[in-house]
Amino acid sequence: MTAIDPTVHLTAEQVEELGRELDAIRDEVIADRGEKDADYIRKVISAQRKLELVSRGVLLFSIFPPAWLIGTAGLSVAKIMDNMEIGHNILHGQWDWMRDPKIHSTTWEWDHVSPSEQWKHSHNELHHTYTNVIGKDNDLGYGIMRVDEDQKWHPFHLGQPLWNFLNACFFEYGIAAYDLELGKNLHKRRRKNPEFRARAKAVGRKIRKQVLKDYVIHPLLSGPSFLPTLGATFTANLVRNIWTHSVIMCGHFPEGVQVFERRSIKGETRGQWYLRQMMGSANISGSKAMHFMTGNLSHQIEHHLFPDLPSNRYAEVAVKVRALFEKYELEYVTGPLPKQVFSAWHKVFRLSLPNKKPTVKTPNREKELVAA
Repeated sequence: MTAIDPTVHLTAEQVEELGRELDAIRDEVIADRGEKDADYIRKVISAQRKLELVSRGVLLFSIFPPAWLIGTAGLSVAKIMDNMEIGHNILHGQWDWMRDPKIHSTTWEWDHVSPSEQWKHSHNELHHTYTNVIGKDNDLGYGIMRVDEDQKWHPFHLGQPLWNFLNACFFEYGIAAYDLELGKNLHKRRRKNPEFRARAKAVGRKIRKQVLKDYVIHPLLSGPSFLPTLGATFTANLVRNIWTHSVIMCGHFPEGVQVFERRSIKGETRGQWYLRQMMGSANISGSKAMHFMTGNLSHQIEHHLFPDLPSNRYAEVAVKVRALFEKYELEYVTGPLPKQVFSAWHKVFRLSLPNKKPTVKTPNREKELVAA
């Protein structure tokens, strides 16, 4: 349902002042980051690698149910850590300031079928630049879902709860697909494009590498535990995929999060860009353990404001950011994980159906928002 712009009460001067205050928060963290932060990411990487090694070792004896359960649980957590707190954040350049060639966005490769270079382009350059802009941000609905009432409804959308569920189960492959922008590149003429073919081959090589590691080498090393290990690895990948999909959906899809039309970002200032990140993201409340397992993307608002700040600093930054929401009378969308998951899925189902009645457009203004 289209609603009144929730930022309509802000003047242009206030928006730019908000931008300056957010710049100051960022500058303060950058000036303060140091060895304590570096120790944090090194310890996390070390813990993840040890957990994965031990878990894969336990799965060598996965023919025994206790070993299967322990190994599968450990491998699931290790894969989530690799993708969320480590891979995602390193590839954002959050730790490039350390100048450690082993922990750098230009050299890191993760446990994922999407090559890091392609993911950085689609995620860092496109998603974070065009956050929640319909037709520009592929992360918004993953290119397979209707995300706003003002989008034209087609019978295909009736199946979007199913498409979204399947995407959750095989999320890493879904990400690889829209990193390749398959929707527009599968036309015969575009398939012959040398750049697309090169990127498709890179994805194919990465998939083969991941499949060989997870579904051939490790099960073969398990000997008589081949099939249980195969099932355990599949389960761990499934758990990782559903978890990461849920966290990301909660960051941009719950009720109350705004989506934007292309025309709304023309001539966008830095203050307006900040405001779009604030209105286009949502947080997840919870314990320190929950924040860690989300890769601190439970602080999605803060991450979108400052994508290159170390993830371990988002909790302290969130206090200051939330104060700015209150100062400028803006809604800070947050809630526990079950609530945010329910809200996001409710929207998926709601928008799979045609509108019950025509929506009423809001008056045009310099910065138009469309309520999701």
